[in-house]
Amino acid sequence: MPKDTAYSNSEITEQMKELPTWRVEAGALVRHFETDGWPTTLMLVNMIGYFAEAADHHPDLAVSWSKVAVKLSTHSAGGITGKDFALARLLDQWALWRPESGGALGGSPRPFVKAGTWKS
Repeated sequence: MPKDTAYSNSEITEQMKELPTWRVEAGALVRHFETDGWPTTLMLVNMIGYFAEAADHHPDLAVSWSKVAVKLSTHSAGGITGKDFALARLLDQWALWRPESGGALGGSPRPFVKAGTWKS
């Protein structure tokens, strides 16, 4: 298996255009999610864990009652790689997923999970 190579600053800047809710912090991709409370936080963490384990790429998580901070980097490459961007896109796609309006799945009337603006 080829070794992952950390992206250059210009490659990171280009990839970040697709992930406006993520930021680069201390050599990692960072994103905060806010939830409506502990049960939803646990569901979100389990979803992140499921995808991370399936991808064999594991983020650092900071978890509290209504907040989850996700930090992605490829330690073996010493920085941010394509693995990090791929997992970030996957998390964005599913963590904030909602049923189509008027579809068979009615959806929760609660805010559930949203992009966070808090800082750790």
